Amino acid sequence: MNELHLETSPYLLQHANNPVHWKAWNETALAQAQKENKLILISIGYSACHWCHVMEHESFEDEDVAKVMNAHFINIKIDREERPDIDAVYMKAVQVMTGRGGWPMNVVALPDGRPIWGGTYFRKNDWINSLEKLQEIYTQNPETIYDYAQQLHEGLQSISVIPKTESPSDFNFDILKTLLQKWQKSFDWDFGGMARAPKFMMPTNYEFLLRYAYQTQNQNLLDFVNLTLTKMAYGGLFDTVDGGFSRYSVDMKWHVPHFEKMLYDNGQLVSLYANAYKLTQNPLYKEVIEKTLTFVEKEWLTTEGSFYSALDADSLNAENHLEEGAFYVWNKEELQELLGADFDLFSEVFNINEFGHWEHGNYVLIQNQTLAQIAEKQNMPLETLAQKKKNWEQKLYTEREKRSKPRLDDKCLTSWNAIMGKGFVEAYKALGDPKYLDIALQNAHFITKNLWSSEGHLFRTYKNGKATINAYLEDYAHVIQGFITLYEATLDEHWLQNAKQLTDYSFDNFYDSNAEFFSFTSKTDEALITAYFEVEDNVIPAANSVMGSNLFRLSIYFNHSYYESIAEKMVQNIIPTIDYPSAFSNWLNLLLNYSEQNKELAICGEKAFDYLAQINQQYLPNIVTAGTVADSKLPFLEHRFVKNQSLLYLCQNKSCDLPTTDLQEIIKEITLNS
Repeated sequence: MNELHLETSPYLLQHANNPVHWKAWNETALAQAQKENKLILISIGYSACHWCHVMEHESFEDEDVAKVMNAHFINIKIDREERPDIDAVYMKAVQVMTGRGGWPMNVVALPDGRPIWGGTYFRKNDWINSLEKLQEIYTQNPETIYDYAQQLHEGLQSISVIPKTESPSDFNFDILKTLLQKWQKSFDWDFGGMARAPKFMMPTNYEFLLRYAYQTQNQNLLDFVNLTLTKMAYGGLFDTVDGGFSRYSVDMKWHVPHFEKMLYDNGQLVSLYANAYKLTQNPLYKEVIEKTLTFVEKEWLTTEGSFYSALDADSLNAENHLEEGAFYVWNKEELQELLGADFDLFSEVFNINEFGHWEHGNYVLIQNQTLAQIAEKQNMPLETLAQKKKNWEQKLYTEREKRSKPRLDDKCLTSWNAIMGKGFVEAYKALGDPKYLDIALQNAHFITKNLWSSEGHLFRTYKNGKATINAYLEDYAHVIQGFITLYEATLDEHWLQNAKQLTDYSFDNFYDSNAEFFSFTSKTDEALITAYFEVEDNVIPAANSVMGSNLFRLSIYFNHSYYESIAEKMVQNIIPTIDYPSAFSNWLNLLLNYSEQNKELAICGEKAFDYLAQINQQYLPNIVTAGTVADSKLPFLEHRFVKNQSLLYLCQNKSCDLPTTDLQEIIKEITLNS
C-alpha cells in the first residue's frame, strides 16, 4: 500500500494498492524531489477514464514497471478533477511536446516541476524503455535536459499571455458571420455535430448556435442544431433505458459511447435541451430532460443535496472482469428472450441489425427513424408504439439492474454541482415541474452551507462530510452563474447578493489587472510553473467566459459600472484572437449580449411570479429578467414597484419604455425584434 490510501479521491484510491510508491501532489512530495534531486513522474487521470484503467493494469500494477519507477522517480498521482490547475498546465506542455493530449496523461519533470517529457497512454515496454532512457540522460547529460526544460518553460509562459486590444471599439458583429461561414464547413449534415470522430457534444457550441440562429432567423442553422440534438438523443450516447448521456461517441453517428457518464455533461445538456424545448416544443427534448433528471436524482443526488461526480465506463461482465460498456450493451439472444413476440418491432425501432451492431455480437441501442415513421409503416397508431417503447425500456431497465453497476465516483465537485443545479433550474423554467426547483434549491443550500467557508472562499471538493482544496476560478464562475439562474426562477434577491459577494471575492483573489483576465488559481495558492488563464471553451466553458457573462448580468442588476467595463474589456480582448469558433462559443454568446436585440425586463407587482413563469417558458435568450412582488432596493428595480399594480418595464442601454400591464405585448416586442 502506498501513500494514496490517505486520500479521499476515488481515482487516487484506485491506485492505493499499486506497487508503485505513489504520492499525492503536496509540499512534502515536491520537497523530497528537490532534496534527492530526482525527476518527478506526474501521472494524471480520473476515475471514469477507461484508458487510465488499462494503463494501471498493464503498467502500474506490474512489479517490473514499479521497480523502475520507484528506483529513479518521485511518483505523483493526480486526480484531474480535484486539481484542474495542475492538469491544465501540464496538459499544455504535453500538447506542445507531442501535438496532442488526453488521459491518462504522463509527464516527467525536473525536481523544480518544469516538464521535460510527456504523453498519454503508453504500453508497458514503451513505458519502461522511455523512463530508463530519460533517467540515463538525466544522469549522464543533464545539461541537455535543463536546456530543453528552460526552452519549453519559456514557451509555456509566452502562450499564457493573451494579447490586449489597446483601443476598445464598438463591438463588431460582422465577425460572427465570418466565423460561421468557416465553422459550417465542419458540420455533419447526416448526423449532426462536427464531421469527425470521436464526437464530443460540446453543449456550449449548440447554446450559441441555437441563440444565433434564433436571433438572425437563420432556419438552416436552426435545422442543424435540431438535427444534432435529435441524433444525440437517438444515439447510444444517450441512455434511453435509464437516462443520462455518456461523455462522447467514438463514431460519427453518436452510436457507441465511451460509456462513462459525467455530471458536468448532463448538467449542461439538460440546460441545452430545456432551451431547445422552449423554442421547438419537441416532445423528444422533453423526454430527454425528464429521463436525464430522473437518472441524476436516482444515481447522483445525495441526502445532503449534493451531486456525485461520475459513473465509470467499465463494469463487471458475466465473467466478473471489468469491461468497458458491459453494463449497457445487449446481445440478440437476451433481447429475443426478454421481448418475445415484440422483438422484430423492437429491432426496427432500436436497430438490432448491422446499423446498431457494435462488436462481438453486442448491440448498442440507436434509433434512426422517428416513431411516427415506423408506426405509419407498421399501420399502427403512434400512441400504441410509443407505449410499447416505454414498456420495452422498463423491461430492459429491470433486467439491467440485475447486472453489476459501473463504479461510482462519489466525490462532490463545486463547479460540477453548480452546473447540474443550473440544469435543474433551466428544466424547471421550461417544464414548470416544482420538484426540479426544489432539488436546485437543495443543491444551492448545500453549496452555501458546506462549500463556502466563513473566511469567504469556496472549497473545490467535498467527500465524507469534509470540504477540501481551495477552489478555482471555475468553481466561483459556475456557482455565481448558478445563483444568478436561481434568482431568475425565484426572484429571491438573496441569491443575487450571494453571487455579488463571490464576484467581489473573485476580483480580490483571481483578477489580474495586467492580463485583464482572471487567473485560474487564487492568489492565496502556491504558484505553479506558469500562470494559467482559462479562456478557451471546451467540454466545460472557459472559466473566464462564464465570469464575463456573470459580470454582464450583475452589472445590470446592480448598475455596476466596474463589472460592466471589465466584461467589455474581456470580450474585446478575446474576439480578435478567435480563429476557430467552437473553442470560443461561450464568448460569442456573450458578444451577442451587446447587440441591439438585447434588452432588460423588470416585472413588478403582485402578478410578478405569474408573468415570470410565462416569460421563463419562452425562449428569450436576448433578455435579462428581474422582478419583485414588493418594494426592492436592487438598483435595477428600485422605485419601480407601485402598490396594487403589476407593471412591466422593457429597457435597453439604461433607458426604459413607459411601464405597461400587457405581458403579451412585451413578449411580442421582444420576439419581433429578435
